[in-house]
Amino acid sequence: MLCARRLGGLRAGLRVRRVSTRWSPVGAAFTVQPQGRRLDWSGERGGLFGVPELSAPEGFRVAQEKALRKTEQLVRRVCATPPGPRTVLIFDELSDSLCRVADLADFVKIAHPEVAFREAAEEACRSIGTMVEKLNTNVELYQSLQRLLADKKLVESLDPETRRVAELFMFDFEISGIHLDREKRKRAVDLNVKILDLSSAFLMGTHLPNTIEKRLLPERIRHHFELAGDHAVVDSLRAEAPDDLVREAAYKIFLYPNAGQLKRLEELLSSRDLLAKLVGYPTYSHRALQGTIAQSPETVMEFLEKLSDKLSERTMKDFEMIRGMKMKLNPQNSELMPWDPPYYSGLIRAERFNIEPSLYCPFFSLGACMEGLSLLFNRLLGVSLYGEQPTKGEVWSEDVRKLAVVHESEGLLGYIYCDFFQRADKPHQDCHFTIRGGRLKEDGDYQLPMVVLMLNLPHSSRNLPTLLTPGMMENLFHEMGHAMHSMLGRTRYQHVTGTRCPTDFAEVPSILMEYFASDYRVVHQFARHYQTGQSLPRNMVSRLCESKKVCAAADMQLQVFYAALDQIYHGKHPLRSSTTDILRDTQERFYGLPYVPNTAWQLRFSHLVGYGAKYYSYLMSRAVASMVWRECFRQDPFNRAAGERYRREMLAHGGGREPMLMVQGMLQKRPSIDDFVNTLVSDLDLDFETFLMDST
Repeated sequence: MLCARRLGGLRAGLRVRRVSTRWSPVGAAFTVQPQGRRLDWSGERGGLFGVPELSAPEGFRVAQEKALRKTEQLVRRVCATPPGPRTVLIFDELSDSLCRVADLADFVKIAHPEVAFREAAEEACRSIGTMVEKLNTNVELYQSLQRLLADKKLVESLDPETRRVAELFMFDFEISGIHLDREKRKRAVDLNVKILDLSSAFLMGTHLPNTIEKRLLPERIRHHFELAGDHAVVDSLRAEAPDDLVREAAYKIFLYPNAGQLKRLEELLSSRDLLAKLVGYPTYSHRALQGTIAQSPETVMEFLEKLSDKLSERTMKDFEMIRGMKMKLNPQNSELMPWDPPYYSGLIRAERFNIEPSLYCPFFSLGACMEGLSLLFNRLLGVSLYGEQPTKGEVWSEDVRKLAVVHESEGLLGYIYCDFFQRADKPHQDCHFTIRGGRLKEDGDYQLPMVVLMLNLPHSSRNLPTLLTPGMMENLFHEMGHAMHSMLGRTRYQHVTGTRCPTDFAEVPSILMEYFASDYRVVHQFARHYQTGQSLPRNMVSRLCESKKVCAAADMQLQVFYAALDQIYHGKHPLRSSTTDILRDTQERFYGLPYVPNTAWQLRFSHLVGYGAKYYSYLMSRAVASMVWRECFRQDPFNRAAGERYRREMLAHGGGREPMLMVQGMLQKRPSIDDFVNTLVSDLDLDFETFLMDST
């Protein structure tokens, strides 16, 4: 409840942090050669992220014990405090004391190169998790908040942000069952523990390879798979493999149902449903969607069904185009199967638009891209990025870069740690981590937010800077959208800081950045050949943008299928049939390509863990981002007035305001489901020239 890490115009009264002489241009921070510089582990050093205790793995125990002691003090204080705004402030401080250890440990346990640090962080997560479970069942703590919210006059006297935060804390309590009688409360706690265990086990199972006796594979394709004795190991779908038979074999073997994983999924879905009903919701989806843009599963299904209907004809045309390419290359076997679209649509893009990544990479050096981001933020928001030298022991790898985010009048807003480069045992994912949330402290100072952006970019070499493919560049812009949300979501309460907002809103700032990354007027500001200084030609940007529309309807239709499947799994229980039968029926209804017997794609659907009942969020966030782009930035991507409005209406509030109110404030109207659907579909049609306007 108190450390719910959800993925604020509060300027008056804050002390401004002035410019520091330690800051350097952001581009230079990423053009300096990191290799050869090793972290000096000898002598005295500070701790990770500037936390003194974390100079060694053992420090996690010190940090967690310190947090737990403070938690106990705050619990006593809030229970003794008369109901009022101070109740919410103490709850938030309680949340902050736990999150400052748990959020940091969540990152360190997967990203630190040293096993001892990872293990210590894992133990800290368990310890804080145990405390959260205790707090979730602390009736006296619950009643201290209940007394506030039960007093109508007191509630009306609260400012909107404080009231919302109080309600969110109460929601966190009640979904854990604390308002139930003792027996049901124990049942809720047991179900929560079971769900956590099942989620962890299911998530692990989504990535495990399958094996098959190698004699069962045609001899000509065996070398495409790892061989272990008499068996072949299949660890992915091999979606980009040119050989149709390799893709078919990988699909059928990797997705072959595993009885243990199937049981885990069934128990996970059933346990979620039981918990939702126990705490007063008809389905898990109803519980998960409270407070989101969509609000209810009925709205989500209306959105998905209308979008599917609008896409249907376009999707069939895409499938015909893909089938034509397959027939051209493989006339003997031209039936279109689920393992075909990624490969053949890639061929169509390459054939039509000549978008070989190696042609683009020289124009997208990492230093130039970072300078481009800083320039964009400066012109839109008055914000610049600067490199800052970390102190000894502050970072976990020698190639991590620390950026100061600085506003032209407000001063230092926070820090972004850029863990951008490949290394052994580093997770292969691009993501944003909140390390410390922003909040207004009792002394009037503002607790500066800290985040980590994790990418997997190639290292530079002596003669070659780090060069990004177009996809890498777009991912960088996407993740930086999350980071700026964290920096500019300057809420009073850390519980709703930055990206701690409903899932279908949290992706809006990051997806919006993809539109900027596709606009020639923006790209032209920074895309220069690293050797010649030549600007990236406009027609190359045009080809790149148009290529993304090739088979885009089929790609979106696939996302609709996944989102619908997620909703059905988390809808009415008991399920009408097996999860595999539901997969087959939903695929037939929402996608169109045939289900392949003896496969169970749902057992690889890892998003069912972190995005249960919320997978639709990617599509709805994209619709909102597209509407914001069209209404506010398409005419002028550097419009400062629009940028300030974007900060004021959307970024500043974090999760401290209802998401639809933020969208409505930005667009000056309340969009309907039809608006969302029409926007997504028209994005597939936009002519490049009208999309980008003229470059002047």
